[in-house]
Amino acid sequence: MQDLCQSIARRNADVSYRVAMSLPPRLIEGYEAFRSGRLATEQDRYRDLAEQGQSPEIMVIGCCDSRVSPEVIFDARPGELFVVRNVANLVPPYSPDGMYHGVSAALEFAVGALRVKHIVVLGHARCGGVRAFAEGSAPLSPTDFIGKWMSLIAPAAERVDHFRDTPDYLARLEQASIANALDNLLTFPRLRKLIERGHVTPHGAYFGVATGELSVLDRQSGRFVPVGNHAVGA
Repeated sequence: MQDLCQSIARRNADVSYRVAMSLPPRLIEGYEAFRSGRLATEQDRYRDLAEQGQSPEIMVIGCCDSRVSPEVIFDARPGELFVVRNVANLVPPYSPDGMYHGVSAALEFAVGALRVKHIVVLGHARCGGVRAFAEGSAPLSPTDFIGKWMSLIAPAAERVDHFRDTPDYLARLEQASIANALDNLLTFPRLRKLIERGHVTPHGAYFGVATGELSVLDRQSGRFVPVGNHAVGA
């Protein structure tokens, strides 16, 4: 009986090892580092999150770009940020048409279930999606999901069209797209009411990939001001 149990244990261990090795080695290494490091030091917090559920006060709408991780940029602990990421950190306008709407569903959950107090649209420099839109790049596929998605930038492009021939046009377009995403948040009736009543505060932020500098949109002036500058609006 003991031999049988040991045989089963060895077989299960072999299966577990083979399944684990089906992941890229970099992920296995990262998980092992997480398990022996952060998980070990924050085990109680993970247990509390598992038992009590999440209650983040901040939602971040960021880009899929692998260089721009909200959790890293804001040095967030587990359970602090509710993050949704998409190509070019866009927010579509309210459109309850029965189709599939990932960002809209995340907004609905964040506002209705989690009752977040802040929504941050986090854009970044050198965004490939914004560049593709600006340059009118050819479709990636016959269906061109990205092309349709990036058409959401059109209103922002109209705002900065007079800067098209300037060296900083792409940066201006990236930042105008953030402002446009904030405008689109107001098309969601429930969210608009919460914002008008002061229960939810929207924010625009812009991250410089090369410099690591974070700027925040001052809605009164329309300028992005580096964090730490006392001129940033509330």
